[in-house]
Amino acid sequence: MTVHPTHSTARSVSRRRRVALYAASLLCCSAILTALPGGASAAPADSAAPGPGAMAVAFEDQFDGPAGAAVDGGKWQTETGDNVNNHERQYYTPGNDNAALDGQGNLVITARKENPGNYQCWYGACEYTSSRLNTSGKFAAAYGHVEARIKIPRGQGIWPAFWMLGDDFGNVGWPDSGEIDIMENVGFEPGTVHGTLHGPGYSGSGGIGAAYTLPNGQAFADDFHTFSVDWAPDSITWSVDGNVFQRRTPADLGGNQWVFNKPFFLILNLAVGGYWPGDPDGSTQFPQQMVIDYVRVTTS
Repeated sequence: MTVHPTHSTARSVSRRRRVALYAASLLCCSAILTALPGGASAAPADSAAPGPGAMAVAFEDQFDGPAGAAVDGGKWQTETGDNVNNHERQYYTPGNDNAALDGQGNLVITARKENPGNYQCWYGACEYTSSRLNTSGKFAAAYGHVEARIKIPRGQGIWPAFWMLGDDFGNVGWPDSGEIDIMENVGFEPGTVHGTLHGPGYSGSGGIGAAYTLPNGQAFADDFHTFSVDWAPDSITWSVDGNVFQRRTPADLGGNQWVFNKPFFLILNLAVGGYWPGDPDGSTQFPQQMVIDYVRVTTS
């Protein structure tokens, strides 16, 4: 999710206005990094995703456990703090305050309009809490099929994401680390998700990506959907529910460096507000929940 796509104030905001707001977020990454995707036309939604063939599971979490339990600390770490770079409004809390198992095989990340811990954000006393989890230092891999089955939340100013950062992020920073946004949604587009690449020379509003829109006016928040990438040397292909909607190679970068032939780690988060989605308004209901059935990485 770049500062980038970690991405309007209302559904009526024009695309040009959204891009301008998005570009304002390019002050990039401090302790909390998020990303915004650039626009590109999607491939036909009915193309079939490539079959995984004989694959071995490199990472998997099905989020089994008692209701209220925290995520497996051997697989995930919980980030804390706010995000001034994107002008997000939430504070990411520790422990299981905003991320917990539901006892039915799901992880639930909850965004609430509250501040019981008197958390301070870039704009003053924080107005919202939520959670952000990553596998940095616990799991990273290069290449394979990366997939999660997720029911996203809804509402103006709500911004869920499933994405990856280069494992060398701590050494080289962003965007040189590279960022692969597998799925991002902003609440004013209930039926659309975005997939984006960010790297040196193509970050923030210049990210290389495309959107996928459900048919017949459906909303992603109405049901679970499977978001995935098939990642190989010099190639990344995005799909939703098995429908391919874009493929990217170094040829798409206009001569800029392809920084995706190395290990990346996973990130799940639910942001509130920011340059791209805009802030919540009177129509936004809280709490909102991002429900994750499983996350899985398989390799050849």
